[in-house]
Amino acid sequence: MKKTALAAFAILFTFIPQTFANFSYTPKDKSQVGLYLGGQIWQSEANGTFGEENSLINYKLKKEQQTNYFVTVKHPYSFLPNIRIESTSLNTTSKKSLTQGFSFGGESFPTGDDINTNFSVSYVDYTLYYGLLNNSTFSFDIGLTAKDLNGAVTVIGETIIDDDDCPQTSQGNPCTATPTTPPVAPTGKIKTDGIVPMLYIATDLSLPLKNLRLFAQGDFSLKDNYNISDYQLGLSYELLDTKMGDYDLTLGYKVVKMELENLNDLYTDLEFKGTFVGFIAHF
Repeated sequence: MKKTALAAFAILFTFIPQTFANFSYTPKDKSQVGLYLGGQIWQSEANGTFGEENSLINYKLKKEQQTNYFVTVKHPYSFLPNIRIESTSLNTTSKKSLTQGFSFGGESFPTGDDINTNFSVSYVDYTLYYGLLNNSTFSFDIGLTAKDLNGAVTVIGETIIDDDDCPQTSQGNPCTATPTTPPVAPTGKIKTDGIVPMLYIATDLSLPLKNLRLFAQGDFSLKDNYNISDYQLGLSYELLDTKMGDYDLTLGYKVVKMELENLNDLYTDLEFKGTFVGFIAHF
């Protein structure tokens, strides 16, 4: 199904420049290119499971503050796609006492161990898209995104001390010898490097209140074993409109879902969601 959708949109990209030439984006000055710079800070609540194929663990992940930044270039040339590049980071940690044995990244963690988990994944979205409709009231964009994932998930177990370096006395007294071998904490790590093709959709709608617009934007994966969605809904308020540029304040709600199957032996069913505040400058 997703392969068929990808092929359909590849064909669509062939015909969009000619079919929708009259509806393509034009900046304030139709002879110039429009540059958008923006970013968001959002307080995410994370939940879900991840691990290797046969040992998924449900984690209580901490709420963390996440960030993302983007640059968009729009132009008046209808036969060329517009360009958007966005960088996003997702970081959270967890501490859990194991009720069953667990393997991750080539390490084994026994029942009863307290493990510390660090989920540190970032990605850069490279998007090419066309504006099918764009006027003062309503806009609709569609395109394709290459989501470039990188980072890693790390699990750290309890520190192990070599018994040969620290034997117990027959009375059970603690060892006072200086260990010759440094304590070791078993660590399993799986990298999240990979590129996932995505469908990009964005729209916004002018509201009756002056300088206020409703917008929605999302990326949705087109690869069968990587079910990823990254979408948001919000309001944009124009703070300033000058000859130098426009400056908008944004507020909304963002959701990132990651259902990965065998990304370098990593399996996940995770969701990050929360409110965001952002800023956009248009030159």
